[in-house]
Amino acid sequence: MQAENDNIMVSIVHIIGVLLTVGLLLAVSWLSALRVKDAHSFTTGGTSGSWMVCGAMLGTLAGGQSTIGTAQLAFCYGLSAWWFTIGAGLGALVLGLFYAGPLRRSGCTTLLEVVSREYGRKAETVGSLLFLIGIFISIMSQVLSSSAMIGSLFGMSTVWASVTGAVLIMLMVLFGGIRSAGAGGIVKLVLLYLCSLAAGIVVWHVAGGLSGLRDGLDAAYRSPALAQFNGLSDIESIHHRYGSPFARGIFKDLGGCLSLVLGVVCTQSYAQCIWSAADTRKARRGSMLCALFMPIIGAACTLVGIYMRGHYVTAEELKAMQAAGETLPAGLGVIENSAQAFPAFILHHLPAWLGGLMLGTMLVNILGCGSGLSLGAATILVRDVYGNFKRRMGMTASPLSPLSQTRLSIVGILTLAVLATLLFHSAFINDLGFLSLGLRAVAIMFPLCFALWCPGRFKPSRVLLSMPVGVGAMLVANALSLPGDAVYYGLGASLLTILVPTPHAKQ
Repeated sequence: MQAENDNIMVSIVHIIGVLLTVGLLLAVSWLSALRVKDAHSFTTGGTSGSWMVCGAMLGTLAGGQSTIGTAQLAFCYGLSAWWFTIGAGLGALVLGLFYAGPLRRSGCTTLLEVVSREYGRKAETVGSLLFLIGIFISIMSQVLSSSAMIGSLFGMSTVWASVTGAVLIMLMVLFGGIRSAGAGGIVKLVLLYLCSLAAGIVVWHVAGGLSGLRDGLDAAYRSPALAQFNGLSDIESIHHRYGSPFARGIFKDLGGCLSLVLGVVCTQSYAQCIWSAADTRKARRGSMLCALFMPIIGAACTLVGIYMRGHYVTAEELKAMQAAGETLPAGLGVIENSAQAFPAFILHHLPAWLGGLMLGTMLVNILGCGSGLSLGAATILVRDVYGNFKRRMGMTASPLSPLSQTRLSIVGILTLAVLATLLFHSAFINDLGFLSLGLRAVAIMFPLCFALWCPGRFKPSRVLLSMPVGVGAMLVANALSLPGDAVYYGLGASLLTILVPTPHAKQ
C-alpha cells in the first residue's frame, strides 16, 4: 500500500520498552498479590487508601476503550469523542459522592446482593444473566482494541490480530487475570497518565496548537472523494464535526455520557473499589481522584485522534479516493482502519523509548481488562447459569471440576467474542463501550436505587420484570437506530414497568 503504511515496524527499542514495562507491571501485580491472605482480603479487605481506590478504578476505566477507542472516535468525529472519559469521570464522582455511604452501610459485598436482599433471589439471577450481555460486549471491545494494537505492531490481518489478542487474554486469565487493583493499578495509573500527557504535549507542539490541528484537517479534506466518503460537503461541515462537542447529535452524545455515568455506578468492579476502602472518606477521595484523571487522559487521546485525521487515511478511504481517480496527497499516510490511529501515532510520532513504554502499559491494561471481564463472565455462567440448571435437574455432581468448567467457559466466551468482533470489526470501540455500560445500568439502576433509598415501596414482581424489559427495549432501540441514544429507551421502559400499575399485578 503506500510507503508510510509498509513502514509500520517495531524497532528493537520499542520491543525493549514493551518488555521492560510489561515485566514491571506484572512484577508489581505479583508482589501486591502476595499480600492477599484470604478471599475476604482479595475482594473487600477494607484496607485500601484513597490512591489505592483510585488506582483500582482507573486500572479498569482507562483501558482500550478510553485510549484507543477515544482516539478512534476522535479520528472520525473530533471533540465529541471526549464524552467517553468525561462520562467515566462523572460516573466515578457520582459513585463516590452519593453511593459510597449507602453501599458500605448496606453490609453487602455485591450490587446484585443489594438488589436480591430487597427483591429476592430471582432478581439476582436475572440481573446476572442480563449482566452477561453487557460484559460480553465489553469483551468484544477489548478484543477489538488488542486487535488494533497487535495489527499495527506486527502488520497482522484483522482476523489473526483478533485471534492473537483473544489468546493473550486467555493467557492473562491463567496468570490470575492480572487484575488492575492495588499497587499495580497505581503504577499503571502513573505510567498511563504520564504517557498520555506526553502524547498530548507532542501533538500540541508538532501540530502548532488548535490552529495547526485545524489546518491539518483542512489539508486532508481537500480530497473531494475523502470528504464525500465521510459525508462532509464543505469546510464549515468539517469544522463543525471536529470542533463540536455534539458532532453526532446532542441527544446521542449526552446519551453516551449518561450510559457511562450510570454504567460505572452499576458495575460491580467499581463498587468493589468502594467496599475495599478503609473507610467511606477514603472511598470518596479515591473516586474523586479518578474523576479528575479520567477526562485529562481522554483529552490527550482526543488530540491524538484529531491530529492523526489530518495526517492519515484508512485503507478503505484510500480505495474510495483511487476509485474517484485521485492519488494519495503528499504528507498523508495510510492506516488499516481508524482503530489503529493511536498505535500508529505511538510508532511514528513518539520517541521509541517512550513509545515502547506506552505500548507496554496499554497492552497490559487492555489484556488485563479483557481477562478480568472474561473471568467474570465465566464465573456467572458456571455459578449462576450452570449451577441453577444442575439444581433444577437434580444433579448432584458434574463430570468436570468447577475450575475446568470456568476454563472451558473462558475459551468459549473468547471464541464467540472473536467471531462477533469479525462480524462487527467496523464498529467504534467506544460505541460498544457505551452500549455495554448502558445495558448494565438499565438492568439494575432503578432496582439498586430503590433498594438503597426506597425499601419496601415497590412490588418485587414489577422490579423483576423491569430488568429484562429495560434491556430488551435498549437492544431493540440500538438495533433499529432510533433517534437519540438507546439508553433513554431502556431506562424509560424499565421505570415505566415499575411505576405504571396494571389491573393484573399481584401484590
